[in-house]
Amino acid sequence: QVQLVESGGGLVQPGGSLRLSCAASGSGFSIDTMAWYRQAPGKQRELVATMSSGGSTDYAVSLKGRFTISIEIAKNTVYLQMNSLLPEDTAVYYCYGFIRVGFGMNDYWGQGTQVTVSS
Repeated sequence: QVQLVESGGGLVQPGGSLRLSCAASGSGFSIDTMAWYRQAPGKQRELVATMSSGGSTDYAVSLKGRFTISIEIAKNTVYLQMNSLLPEDTAVYYCYGFIRVGFGMNDYWGQGTQVTVSS
C-alpha cells in the first residue's frame, strides 16, 4: 500500500509564497504521475498541476506562471511552489499519485492541506 502525506500549508498574506510537499511512502512502488488538486469552499475540486516521472508538466491555465510543480524521484516527493498568492487561491490542496504497485497502476490521494491567503 502507498500513502501520500502533504505538508507545507498554512496562512499567508496576499502576494506571499508557500511551498507544499507531498511524500509517497510504502514499498514496491514507482511513481508514474503526480499532481496537485485544490478545492475551495463550495466549489468542485480542480486540477492545479501535473508532472510525470519523465518530467512532463501541465498546469491549469489560470495558474501557470505563479505555480510550479516539481518532483524529487529519489525522495518520492512532489512539490508545489506557489508565488504571488491571491485570496482566491484559498483552498484545501490535495496531492494525487498515479502509482505502479506490483503489476498494477492505482490512484492515491493525500489527506489535503489547507492554504489560506488572507491579510
